[in-house]
Amino acid sequence: MKNLIHVVAKLSSMMGQMEEAAKEKFNIEGLTLTQMHYLEAIHLLGNPNITELAHLLKLTKPTVKVSIDKLIEKDYIFKVQSDADRRSAHLHVTEKGKLINQMHDYAHKCIAKSIEKKLDSSEKDLLIGLLSKVLKEK
Repeated sequence: MKNLIHVVAKLSSMMGQMEEAAKEKFNIEGLTLTQMHYLEAIHLLGNPNITELAHLLKLTKPTVKVSIDKLIEKDYIFKVQSDADRRSAHLHVTEKGKLINQMHDYAHKCIAKSIEKKLDSSEKDLLIGLLSKVLKEK
């Protein structure tokens, strides 16, 4: 278990460093990695409401609302009131937010390339299979 913890910690550190490097390359300041993950989740869900976003992120609605308000204030997202239910609003990513998502995708590609350079084809397939198994929802 100790070895696994060590490897996970190093992998997490590598991923954080790659994302920080991508932020520097794209000249992005004043945005946390958590906020970047919110933008990615909003894009992934395709204009969700706060309840849907909170469910995906496994966070409470009040927690998500605080972060969403900060992203709105920074002009990364905006809300559009639902036509179907006036009590609900859907979150949309602004052009500025879309740039952040492109930067985040770039960081993910850099991480994948770094891993791919160090593994042969069968090792890469095995890693993908193992990680897919670990990440599979119950």
